[in-house]
Amino acid sequence: MQTHEIRRRFLDHFEKAGHTPVPSASLILDDPNLLFINAGMVQFVPYFLGQQTPSFSRATSVQKCVRTGDIENVGVTTRHNTFFQMAGNFSFGDYFKREAITFAWSLLTSSVEDGGYGFDPERIWATAYLDDDEAIALWKEIAGLPDERIQRRGMADNYWSMGIPGPCGPCSEIYYDRGPEYGVDGGPEADEDRYIEIWNLVFMQNERGQGTSKDDFEILGPLPKQNIDTGMGVERVAFLLQDVDNVYETDLVRPVISKAEELSGRRYGADHQADVRFRVIADHARTAVMLIGDGVTPGNDGRGYVLRRLLRRIVRSARLLGATDPSMSAFVTVVRDTMAESYPELISEFDRIHSIAVGEETAFLATLTSGSRLFENAADAVKSSGGGVIAGSEAFVLHDTYGFPIDLTLEMAAEAGLTVDEDGFRSLMSEQRQRAKADAQARKHAHTDLTVYRDLVDRGPTEFTGFDELDSDATVLALIWGGVRIPTATTGQDVEIVLDRSPLYAEAGGQLADIGFLSAPGLRVTVNDVQKIAKTLWVHKSTVTEGQITEGDVVLAQVDPAWRRGATQGHSGTHMVGGALRQILGPNAVQAGSLNKPGYLRFDFNYQGALTDSQRADIEAVTNDAVSSDFEVNTFVTELDKARAMGAQALFGENYGDEVRVVEIGGPFSMELCGGTHVAHSSQIGPVTILGESSVGSGVRRVEAFVGLDSYKYLAKERALLAGIASSLKVPSDEVPARVENLVERLKVAEKELEAARAASVLSSASSFVDKAHRIGSVLLVAEPAPAGVGAGDLRTLVADVRGRFGSQAAVVALFGDADGKVPFVVSATKAAQEVGVKAGGLVASFGPSIGGRGGGKADTAQGAGSDAAGIPAAIEALRNRVAEIAGS
Repeated sequence: MQTHEIRRRFLDHFEKAGHTPVPSASLILDDPNLLFINAGMVQFVPYFLGQQTPSFSRATSVQKCVRTGDIENVGVTTRHNTFFQMAGNFSFGDYFKREAITFAWSLLTSSVEDGGYGFDPERIWATAYLDDDEAIALWKEIAGLPDERIQRRGMADNYWSMGIPGPCGPCSEIYYDRGPEYGVDGGPEADEDRYIEIWNLVFMQNERGQGTSKDDFEILGPLPKQNIDTGMGVERVAFLLQDVDNVYETDLVRPVISKAEELSGRRYGADHQADVRFRVIADHARTAVMLIGDGVTPGNDGRGYVLRRLLRRIVRSARLLGATDPSMSAFVTVVRDTMAESYPELISEFDRIHSIAVGEETAFLATLTSGSRLFENAADAVKSSGGGVIAGSEAFVLHDTYGFPIDLTLEMAAEAGLTVDEDGFRSLMSEQRQRAKADAQARKHAHTDLTVYRDLVDRGPTEFTGFDELDSDATVLALIWGGVRIPTATTGQDVEIVLDRSPLYAEAGGQLADIGFLSAPGLRVTVNDVQKIAKTLWVHKSTVTEGQITEGDVVLAQVDPAWRRGATQGHSGTHMVGGALRQILGPNAVQAGSLNKPGYLRFDFNYQGALTDSQRADIEAVTNDAVSSDFEVNTFVTELDKARAMGAQALFGENYGDEVRVVEIGGPFSMELCGGTHVAHSSQIGPVTILGESSVGSGVRRVEAFVGLDSYKYLAKERALLAGIASSLKVPSDEVPARVENLVERLKVAEKELEAARAASVLSSASSFVDKAHRIGSVLLVAEPAPAGVGAGDLRTLVADVRGRFGSQAAVVALFGDADGKVPFVVSATKAAQEVGVKAGGLVASFGPSIGGRGGGKADTAQGAGSDAAGIPAAIEALRNRVAEIAGS
């Protein structure tokens, strides 16, 4: 049975049982606790906690999930995946254990002809929480499972939570026995490779508190209602129904491995280490495509770092398999072709996905090139010192700082006849992980307690009137402060105010919230911010400046008109800049985020490489041309599918409802899904001035601009600045660029002359150092502090000059600088000194600790830096002793 069919049967089964099908949420659902959605129930957490009331009592979904905690085990085992699909059925206070077990058993064991999966009931096992006698009794009654195929397990295995304060409860897991050829008898407790978990039924009934592990947390008490949350692993069911050994051999994953075989010339199944690399490619390619599809771009932290790491592991694994040419394009194409039946957006967004993935591969291949050079330097230093082991710290720096994979370091070390201190490397990696784990734990929080808003959310959404008016009569539904309802607030008091209707825009979609006022006879309230709760309830964060406000009062809610005018200019200007970007750079320059406020906008977009001056000028010109065209701004509400068919732009990672608001400016020039406020005609935006363009992550660029009056003020300031420069230079304004260029060139010439004079001054001291040479055995040694102010670059030049003055004599020159709190040093040995065994690279270890430094190099020259200038005398003494040991006293 194909994977797409497994998904379809699951949803059909539960829809027939009265469950509402709910689309998969984006992998980057807005949740402060999660980088990515990692379970099917995540989008339903507010329902389980009773913070919101769903419009349905039963739901079913197939949720996209990503878990990266076990990334190092991906490929090593056949049970770990980063991307997977979790099919689930959910009850919100409707049914409980009996129905959950009945639904699961029916789908698993019903015949294929009757819409089921056709699993052999005699090979199904179940587990239950230690004291869950009810679940065990139901398994016996409903499924007829004998006692020996039901196992009780502890909290770590059969009590489910998200790992943070939130909903939790005992669970019952369903396992399938693959047969004795896969392991020992004894059920899941004995062997979870033979007995594969395929479905987890969570009886969500409690709320947990803080804790440090799966079985170390406090149960705070029962949830408002008993709920059901189940998760069936689609990929695991697939490999069982397709009669293959593991998920990597299923219909949606094996094609990527086949492509890797084709590109590398290797065969999957012939070598364990190669198989690990094949599986890494197959797993990570799927995950990367799904992440990019949901709006993630490679970066140096957070979600972007995870994606970057996955893509780089693909490149690394392909290279280690022997694929010498770029291969990312082929892998992502296979993922698109296999996954698109369930995720058709992979087809419509493929150009963007492909561009980002291939761009990261290109960048990393360049990193591999530079990393190889760094490795060669490290290897040469080890060899020149007579050693055979590359330090774990060197391997760690290559990995952590330069992104050079440890596998390649090991491989290249072996080719060079060296080994790597893997224990030292692993130790440093472990320390880094512990720091990261502690940081992640510190950033984890319980879900924000929204209980105080629950009744207000259930009452219905706030009526937003701000599209049509700037002031509205409204009733105060609630006053809240410190997480509790209060009956009244008086002068000087900060308070959150919930109204039944409001013209003030709540922050969303990159547009900052409106500011404004609430008033009534004897009352004045300043609204400083407006935020949404559960995406439907407007909460006005306010300060009472005069009088007293009480729940139930009728007030006049007013938007500050100057703020709103500037805000609409900024938001509409954002749409115009977006349209210009797509026109100049192409359709793949899609929005990755934005911020707009009165007079200012910034627009993030997916694009590889910096913009040229010409492109920036063209974007500004096209934007202002569209502004001056006085396009009418039209808004309308339509179905999501119809809006997409019309070509409306959507923000990746955003979850939209069935009906969406479309803002259209100039027909095809700009058509976007947007819930913000806008001008009536494009000319009301006023001039748009592009301030600059920069990178905010790999493959993501940012344009910033002023609009309206702020644009005019900026241009006026620039004009005054230009006039001042022209006056100082005594030339007309249009001649300023040429005159400045001339001055810059003259300055460069002067700097070169100064540099030459300074270098000559440094070299003039060379002869004095020759005079300070001491004979140690058969070698002349110069070991001295460098002249004050000599930096690392000059130090190398000076040492080379001193060494050259010794001609064919055996001599070693070592100078130590002291500049800006650092102690740069350079050591150099003549050929004759090297012949008696004194090599520069091998001397550094003898004196480096004295100055708190490190370094390395080859036999003729080594360099590095320390941090303790007070240790220079000790370093010189240590160096003398080491030369004496080698060359004789």
